[in-house]
Amino acid sequence: MNTRWNFLAGRDITDTCNASCSGALEEEAPATMTSDEVLMLAFQRGSREAFDELYTRYRNPLYGFFRRRLNSEARAEDLAQETFLVVIRDAERYEPRALVRTYLYAIALKLLMSEWRKRAKDGPDIDSVADPAAHGSTVSDLWVREGLQKLDDSEREILMLREYEQLSYGEIAEVLHLPLNTVRSRLFRARMALKEHLAPSAPTQVRTSPHESAAPKVSNPIEREA
Repeated sequence: MNTRWNFLAGRDITDTCNASCSGALEEEAPATMTSDEVLMLAFQRGSREAFDELYTRYRNPLYGFFRRRLNSEARAEDLAQETFLVVIRDAERYEPRALVRTYLYAIALKLLMSEWRKRAKDGPDIDSVADPAAHGSTVSDLWVREGLQKLDDSEREILMLREYEQLSYGEIAEVLHLPLNTVRSRLFRARMALKEHLAPSAPTQVRTSPHESAAPKVSNPIEREA
């Protein structure tokens, strides 16, 4: 494991773990059969097992979220890690009325926006320069990626949330704080725009799953040594 992911040395993370993650999941059913929302509420009560299960479920999707939007594996790992740290530090702010899925992606989107603002101000790091080969992409992937980059920011993000993160219209509306009808209309426009950009022909090599990406390397921020 990359040593830069060892947050155990950080006192604040260790204290958080000791204070919030000492309990066990208070559910008779196995954690894998428990809803995200039940797990999050159990984590709020101090269940380390509940957090571990949420981490297992979402570490790869969150890494993929950042990796598809940033040209740096390192920053994608960092920001996925930071998403989990926000969950730990602000666990008490979660309210059951929100789906954990949308709660996590809303945090991730805020971190992404902050990253983009920082880059606009300071300029990109040397490891964030575009390198298509680093994505392990097929010809078709690169072709679609090029088409996505031609969309407006709002169109591209809403389309990626739907097609890559597989969020429902309602979930997208919640994450982006938009009316449901606005989500529907923007998605329609985004798909039409992408179709125009991808014309007149498409590569024949097509990936079977839109969720495949570089292997995630995000470590559990509250993982303790045995």
